[in-house]
Amino acid sequence: MVEARYSRNIGAVTEEEFSLLRTRRVFLAGCGGLGGNILAHLLRIGLGAVTAVDGDVFEVSNLNRQLLSSVPVLGRSKVEEAAAYAAAVNPDVAFTGYAVFLDESNAASLIRGHDLVIDALDNIASRRILAAACREAEIPLIYGAIRGWTAQVSVLMPETAPRALDLLYPETARLTDKSCLSFTPALCASLEAAEAVKLLLGKPSELDGQLLFVDLLSNEQELIPLV
Repeated sequence: MVEARYSRNIGAVTEEEFSLLRTRRVFLAGCGGLGGNILAHLLRIGLGAVTAVDGDVFEVSNLNRQLLSSVPVLGRSKVEEAAAYAAAVNPDVAFTGYAVFLDESNAASLIRGHDLVIDALDNIASRRILAAACREAEIPLIYGAIRGWTAQVSVLMPETAPRALDLLYPETARLTDKSCLSFTPALCASLEAAEAVKLLLGKPSELDGQLLFVDLLSNEQELIPLV
């Protein structure tokens, strides 16, 4: 019998699929605009465990879009607030947080033992490191990025992740536009979480090796092959 907390999940997923989700471990890279929203979805659907990494603290500029931010937590660790949020929303999910920045010295050890990695990062260098670590560990990666009114999401298998990042971010690429509206990370995080659940349940995804580009201003969507 599925407990009441999860009863409204059943139908969209079967009881057997829900039981499988309860055994899954997901690594979340980032607890900001994307990461806070993704964490909320993972907690409410009832995964077995979530590990989150973010070395940053909340700033005033985060208040326009980051779910975990509020005036009382300004200056506090994003991971510590994520841990408090996880305990308040769903203590059944084993949450582990590391208040560190992802880099080449720790990426491999941090993602080890997880079934899936979700990208909620905000810079190219860290994304490259994460993709390389996923390739070495043979762990699938859910990629997501936002800017202004636009979002992009993809499902990257270990062997294709670094090459896909090279296509998305050539050596000359620079992130100069840092604008972001509140609903853009919410949408992108929802798409990433949905793809994560599909992958964890062994369901097919149209985004395997393809990039979904969404423009909320024009309501246009495009699927772009990456491999």
